[in-house]
Amino acid sequence: MTDMTLHYHLMHPGGDSLPGDPNAAFHLDGMYHLHYILGHPWKDKHSFSFVHVTSADLLHWTWQTTKLQPAFTGHGMFSGTGFITKEGRPAAIYHGQNSGRNQIAIAKDRRLSAWEKPYPVEVKNPDGREAEINHWDPDCFLIGDTYYAISGGPRPPVFKSQDLKTWTLIGDFLRHEMPDTTLGEDISCPNFFRLGDKWMLLCISHPLGCRYYIGDWDANAEQFVPQRHGRMNWKQDQQAVYGLFRRTDFFAPESVLTPDGRRVMWAWLTTAGPDDMLLKKTIQSLPRELSLPTDGILRIKPLRKLESLRCDPVVLSKVELVNPITGHGAQVPPPEAPALQRIAELDGDSFELRITLTRKQAERKLFGFTLFADGKGNGLPILFRPETGTLRVGTTEAPFAITDLRAEEDVELRIFVDKYLVEVFVCDRQALVAVYPDPPEQSSLDAFTVGAPTLIEKLEIWKLKPANQGFLDAHIHRIWEPDSQQA
Repeated sequence: MTDMTLHYHLMHPGGDSLPGDPNAAFHLDGMYHLHYILGHPWKDKHSFSFVHVTSADLLHWTWQTTKLQPAFTGHGMFSGTGFITKEGRPAAIYHGQNSGRNQIAIAKDRRLSAWEKPYPVEVKNPDGREAEINHWDPDCFLIGDTYYAISGGPRPPVFKSQDLKTWTLIGDFLRHEMPDTTLGEDISCPNFFRLGDKWMLLCISHPLGCRYYIGDWDANAEQFVPQRHGRMNWKQDQQAVYGLFRRTDFFAPESVLTPDGRRVMWAWLTTAGPDDMLLKKTIQSLPRELSLPTDGILRIKPLRKLESLRCDPVVLSKVELVNPITGHGAQVPPPEAPALQRIAELDGDSFELRITLTRKQAERKLFGFTLFADGKGNGLPILFRPETGTLRVGTTEAPFAITDLRAEEDVELRIFVDKYLVEVFVCDRQALVAVYPDPPEQSSLDAFTVGAPTLIEKLEIWKLKPANQGFLDAHIHRIWEPDSQQA
């Protein structure tokens, strides 16, 4: 593959880069701001900056001059978050590379065009002695008129301040760990916020990728009480069970609150695909809207503004898969017709597909689709597996069971294709990422079903217009490029 440039995913315009954690997101005066980490040379060494991008709609991004960089701060920029001070000023908390401390920087204006010099977060015990804590990926948030901050690691501490200068240690941030977490996991890239009537901790563990906790804030103990833990990263067949950049396709997250109250997140897409082909490209996931209705099940939706990119719609109704696989020794997915049934031609390289079935049609069905199909069984399989209660995309499987849906709820599969990168959402309950390294110029969508025919109520296909003009401009003008030598 020669051209890695994507049409509507946010990615770094300067070629290979590592890491690419999204950081310090804001909505200010009608404009969204996001930063992401860029590794680069500095004073004959290797350091890290926060590249700054802006957008009015979370899709069309413009690169700004890089301000948070070691030539200004005196240290490299490692992960943290953005927050708004009690005075209404944008601020960033982050870990200062080789500084031994987390740091706070406060913006001089709401365009983030200039920042005050950062200062270290010094945490003390209630008796005034220096607190012995791990200084790592921090987050800062306001509850009432009190600032709280956490510092990442295996047992993140929580501490508080009234003025962002004097910090007092409280103790462990988590009341307890959850039974489905693994000994050895850390909490890094944390982002703590209200979601519905609960609190959510969005984070990673370095060996197992993006994950989250949902629970309550105990105001008396000043502590988070988790009630549920879930994952957003899922192992591919060829990946190791555990290990940084060995099974972490969906990695470092960050989120922002929109003016209308939606919580939108991104994650750095790292090792998806063969030979870790995304790892150095600093590609962010599609923006995902998170919500928590009264049933307590996290909802994950693609950003609704993606619909503004749609064009050239094709709608097919009542598509029946009429050649079910019935042989006990048959291969699934099938490699050829008639079991592998052509249902649509795909002309181009940038699509959204929405496939809708009734719950009754999907019950107990092993069925699915082959994207990038060439008629010879090759392509990216997407299938529902009732025997495991999972959705499989390529060689990645994530929990999803038709039986968890309400009786009247349809099965809705949304597939976003951006050249070689695919993101799949099902019923707003699960999402997976896959890479198909060499998609054909002309490809198709095939489908199959096992045991009985399956009726697809509706298949909708849209081409998606590119949203990457800012990327193309920044690739040429390189306004984002950090200083390499200044003190």
